[in-house]
Amino acid sequence: MSDLQKYIKDRKTRDPEFAKDFDVGYQQFKIGVLLKREREKVGLTQEQLADKLRTKKTAISRIENHAEDIKLSTLENFAQALGKQLRLEIV
Repeated sequence: MSDLQKYIKDRKTRDPEFAKDFDVGYQQFKIGVLLKREREKVGLTQEQLADKLRTKKTAISRIENHAEDIKLSTLENFAQALGKQLRLEIV
């Protein structure tokens, strides 16, 4: 376990509010990272993707960096613009 993981575990034990907020924030962060990684894999810049989606570069940046409350339709459009399919899984 890394020092960061130890810190997070300890902090979650001591601070229930941190634990709740951390888990939600972490899931949102993971979505943004995933979207950015997939965009980079296909070799598109934020601006190029924005053009494909008929939006602005700032909108793509906001999605990648602050993915809270992102619409499913937005995720589907993002995936399609990358030539990918969106697959959701409930576990």
